Amino acid sequence: MKRIFRGTHFAGLRLGAAALAMIHVVGTLGYHYLGRPSATWIDSFYMTFITVATIGFSETVDLSRHPMGRLFTVGIAFLGIGTMTYMFSTFVALLLESDLNTALKRKRMKKEIAKLSGHYIICGIGRVGTNVANELVKTHRTLVVIEQDRKALDDWLENHPQTLFLHDDAADDDALRSAGVMACSGVFAVTGDDSHNLVVSLSVKLLNPKVRVVARVHDIRNVNKARRAGADEIVSPDFTGGMRIASAMVRPHVVNFMDQMLRSDDGLRVEEVLVPIGFEARPIKDLLPKSRDYILMATHEHGHWVFNPDDDHVVRAGHVIVIMANPGGRESVEQMINA
Repeated sequence: MKRIFRGTHFAGLRLGAAALAMIHVVGTLGYHYLGRPSATWIDSFYMTFITVATIGFSETVDLSRHPMGRLFTVGIAFLGIGTMTYMFSTFVALLLESDLNTALKRKRMKKEIAKLSGHYIICGIGRVGTNVANELVKTHRTLVVIEQDRKALDDWLENHPQTLFLHDDAADDDALRSAGVMACSGVFAVTGDDSHNLVVSLSVKLLNPKVRVVARVHDIRNVNKARRAGADEIVSPDFTGGMRIASAMVRPHVVNFMDQMLRSDDGLRVEEVLVPIGFEARPIKDLLPKSRDYILMATHEHGHWVFNPDDDHVVRAGHVIVIMANPGGRESVEQMINA
């Protein structure tokens, strides 16, 4: 889209320059005719130039004997000033679309990213990365995109222009630092190249060992390599796609339920909320009162699951609460736990 606008601006400048040149040709011919026999070609051109440029010097071509000549001057001035104004506005628009504006925008965006905390970094905004980003947007989570392919980045930004992004290589340590890897909640290594995802995972863990990394692998044989590189979770779209196809056959109603949940405009999801360190233990009935905004499904307590816990079940620091909720319901549960 930007290339289209830039091409339009260049076409406008070329059109304006051609019109300005034509005005000077017509003006020079006209003044040479009106000022004959004393007006030279240089005088005629100079008269046209100072008229278009609104310099305001005295007439180099005597028009006192030609009243219509002064009307001719008015016409040249009107067309020339209009063309100059058009060219100036087009040039300003082109300047705003230029690399100078891009550099200023990049600097401003880096400052915004530096203020983030608890966000997610998506390394690669291709087919898989786009779906990851859409899920984060739907569930109201802050994200930063790192993408080396300008076309893929532009395709995403066309529909999500407010996204914070870096046009850079996600495997580069400086790019990861600029994206806020030291303060983020997680990194998605989802480029289309398994080896690149391995390098991204390793780079992230070397910079911030505490951050969670989810990596995409195409070849199942690379799963162990990705885990050794530092990925906390490895996902193979080919493998999960096969599982999804099998599930659609043997448990169609469950799959249909999950599909409807993902398509819901309300952003309904199965979410998890970590109980922070320092939390005072208390029963679920005191912590999470019944609400239409969320449904308590289970708790994960030090490696063990407790499904559909009783109201008197005690929640402690380090537990994970699993709920079904929309983004607003998840946020309200987080607020009650962190209060």
